[in-house]
Amino acid sequence: MTGAGAAVDAASRGLKVALVEARDFAAGTSSRSSKLIHGGLRYLEQLEFGLVHEALTERGLLATRLAPHLVRPVPFLVPLPAGRGLRDLPARLARRAYYGAGVAAYDAFAGLVGGGRGMPLHRHLSREGARRVFPSLRADALAGAIRYYDGQVDDARLVVTLARTAASLGAAVVSSTRAVGLIRQAREVTGVRVRDLEAPAGSPEAEFEVRARTVIAATGVWTDDMSRMLNDVGLRPGIRVRASKGVHLVVPRSAITGETGLILRTATSVLFVIPWGGHWIIGTTDTDWRLDRSHPAASASDIDYLLGQVNTVLERPLSTADIEGVYAGLRPLLAGEADSTSKLSREHAVIEPMLGLLLVAGGKYTTYRVMAADVVDRAAHRLGGQRPSRTADLPLLGADGYPSMWRDRADLARRHGVPVGVVEHLLERYGSLTLDLLALIDADPLQASPLAGAPEYLAAEVTYAARAEGALHLEDVLTRRTRISFETTHRGLESAEHTAELMGAVLGWDAARRAREVTHYQARVEAERQSQLMPDDATADAARLGAPDVRGYPSDRGVDDAGLPR
Repeated sequence: MTGAGAAVDAASRGLKVALVEARDFAAGTSSRSSKLIHGGLRYLEQLEFGLVHEALTERGLLATRLAPHLVRPVPFLVPLPAGRGLRDLPARLARRAYYGAGVAAYDAFAGLVGGGRGMPLHRHLSREGARRVFPSLRADALAGAIRYYDGQVDDARLVVTLARTAASLGAAVVSSTRAVGLIRQAREVTGVRVRDLEAPAGSPEAEFEVRARTVIAATGVWTDDMSRMLNDVGLRPGIRVRASKGVHLVVPRSAITGETGLILRTATSVLFVIPWGGHWIIGTTDTDWRLDRSHPAASASDIDYLLGQVNTVLERPLSTADIEGVYAGLRPLLAGEADSTSKLSREHAVIEPMLGLLLVAGGKYTTYRVMAADVVDRAAHRLGGQRPSRTADLPLLGADGYPSMWRDRADLARRHGVPVGVVEHLLERYGSLTLDLLALIDADPLQASPLAGAPEYLAAEVTYAARAEGALHLEDVLTRRTRISFETTHRGLESAEHTAELMGAVLGWDAARRAREVTHYQARVEAERQSQLMPDDATADAARLGAPDVRGYPSDRGVDDAGLPR
C-alpha cells in the first residue's frame, strides 16, 4: 500500500519511478485489513490526538476527493453497557457522557481537519432505539448506544487502483518481481537486484538490475529483512518492526440482523462487526506473530476468541457453522517496549540507514498517503528538487467523472443493455473505469454473465483483471481482484474453473496451465481450512505451509535481533 502510494507521489512530481512488487499487488497486509478508512476512535482514548487528526484528514480526502468511488460511509453503533437498576444509574450516565464526548470530539476533529467531512454526524440512541437499528443485540447487554460513521473500502482494490494510477503517470510497475539484493557503489546504494518470479528458474532473464539514484523500501512486515542486506556492509537500519496478527471472520448477512456495524470493547482492544455487502466481517485479533509472514494462518483458538467476544452481545450466538470465510493479516508495528502489540505505535518512521536507501515503516492503512509523501519528500530533497507532493489534490483512476456517472446510471444501463444493478455494482468497484468493462460487454455479451459460484461478480471483471489490472494467477483474482475466497462457503472452489477459462483466454493459458492454476488454488484452500482447525499458531502455520506459494515465494519467519534468519 505505502509503496504504491509512494510511486503515485513520486511519479506525480515528475520523477522517474519503478515500482517493484514481490508477489501480487496487495498480496500481504494490504488486502487483509478490516476494510476501514478510519480515524481510530480508540486512539482518542489513548490521547494520540496527532494520529487521529492525521487519519481523519486522510479519511476526508479519500471519501470526497481522491477515491469517492471506492470509499463510502458505514455506520457503527457503540453499545453502552447495561447496569443494575437505579444504583448503577450514575455509572451509566457517566459512561454515556464519556463515550459521547469521545465521539463528539471525533466528529469535531473530522469537521475541522477532514478536508470535507464526507461522513454524517453521530447520534445518541436509547436501548429501544439501538435495538430497532440492530435487532440482534441482546436487550440486557446495553443501556443505549451511540451511532457514528467511518469509511469503508475494498482494501485490495484501492491498492490496485494506486498501482494503476502510478502507471498512468509514467511509472514502470511490475509484480512477481522480488528484490533480492542491493546494488552499491562504495558506500552508496545505486539500485536493487531483482528476481522475476514468473521466469523459469535459472534462465538468464530471471535476475536483473534496476538502477536508481534513490531506493525506497516500503516493505511492511518484511522491513527487518533489510537488516540482512545491510549486514553485508556492517550496518544496522536502526528500526525494528513487529508483526501483529489480525484475524477476521466472515458470516452471511442473514446470521445477524442489523443496519449498522458494531464496535465493542474487549479486555485489550476493540472488536468490529462490519457490514460488507451480503456479509458481516468480524474482527480482529491482535497477537504477536513470529512464523511465516507470507501466509499468516488463523487457528481454531483465534476463531473461538472472536466468536466468544461477539456472542457476548448477540441474541443468537454465532458458531463455526455460520462462518463463510476467514482471513488473517499482519500489521507492521514499530517495535517498542510494550508487552502487548495493541500498545505498539501505529505511527510511522522514515530513516536513511545508508546513502541512497530510504526505509519507511509502521503507520496505518488510512494514512498511507502521508507516509508516501514523507518518504518521497526525503528522496526529492536528496535529488535536489523542491517539487512538493500533489497527491492531496490528485484523484485516483476512476474518481474523475464518477459522481455524474452515478447520477446517470439508469441511462448508462439502458445504453449498454444491462440492468441498473450491474452498473451500480461496477461503479462502486471501478468508478468511471466502468466504461472499460461495459465496452467488454458491448463487444461480447457473454462478458455480462455471472461468474460461476459467485453470481454477484461478472465474467467481465475477471477478463478485465487479467487484461488491465495485472492479475497473473487464479488466486490473484479469487482473493484480491474479487473477494470470493472469503465471501463464499466454498472459498472460491466453485468459481475456479470458470475463472481460469476467462483468465486463460487473455493470458494464453493452455489446458495444462489452467489445470495447474486450479489445482494450486484447491491446495491453497484446503491448507487454509486445515490451519483453521489447528489449536495454536505453530500447528496452524505448519498446516498452511502445506500448500506452496503459487509464485514460488519462499516461506520465511523473518530475522532475529542480529539480522539473521529465524
